[in-house]
Amino acid sequence: MFGNLIFAAMRYFPKRIGSLLVILAFLACNGNNNSSDYTPSDIPAKSAIPPPVNVGYQVLNIYPHDTNAFTQGLVFHNNQLYEGTGQKGESSLRKVDLKTGRVEKRIDLEASLFGEGVTILNDTIYQLTWEEHMILIYTLKDMKLVRREYWPNEGWGITHDSTNLIISDGTDKLYFLRPGDFRLQKVLNVNSNAGPVNKLNELEYIDGYVYANQWGEDHILKIDPSTGFVTGVLNFKDALKKLVNINIDKQAVEEGAVLNGIAWDPATGRIFVTGKRWPKLLEIKLN
Repeated sequence: MFGNLIFAAMRYFPKRIGSLLVILAFLACNGNNNSSDYTPSDIPAKSAIPPPVNVGYQVLNIYPHDTNAFTQGLVFHNNQLYEGTGQKGESSLRKVDLKTGRVEKRIDLEASLFGEGVTILNDTIYQLTWEEHMILIYTLKDMKLVRREYWPNEGWGITHDSTNLIISDGTDKLYFLRPGDFRLQKVLNVNSNAGPVNKLNELEYIDGYVYANQWGEDHILKIDPSTGFVTGVLNFKDALKKLVNINIDKQAVEEGAVLNGIAWDPATGRIFVTGKRWPKLLEIKLN
């Protein structure tokens, strides 16, 4: 059939034969194919990752928070709040009274260290340092520093899933480490429907999900640790202004007064949220 058409075209339309041959050849090659299999290169493929949902929450209480605390890690363990702070010469590990914000016990880090995230697992406190490639290990009972372990990346946030420590380094990756010997178990790439999610900071493991601050952003991300997908977002934009009429001005934000700090009380389901140099700490419960 196509041979006869081409022959006729050559006889009657010699000047247009080149274009016609190309069209007919295309039809001949694709006559038996399903056209839905063809994806033009200029049409981007849709992401296989569903967009994250907005996670609602209720504010149950608002407590005082030390504005001198450059909050890097926050933990609630056995009805006690612990906090790790940063900045060289100011970094510390603290035991804090939740209701008053008063520091009950404080261990200052060496002036050369920049403290980062904090977590507690099996009566042991783990505290990261930022660029010094160290994990500081304390006894929970008396907050005594007992040893230091090498960590090859930057230290940002740390939590655990009751089995492994989970560490962020400011990239789109989460690292799962065995706490006994710090052997790497797996690396999880974190993605949303928009692509890789960078600047992962303070972490908290809550009911099977990793919740993460994203440095410089007014939200908390909910991450599925089995896939690395961001499944939800908690919005804290202008939270202090809306709740207690406190405005964190632009200069304070530029100096680091941003959302950072997530702690979970598994006994009650309460979550505690604060920021670096924030005057308040929020107690919330997810809807």
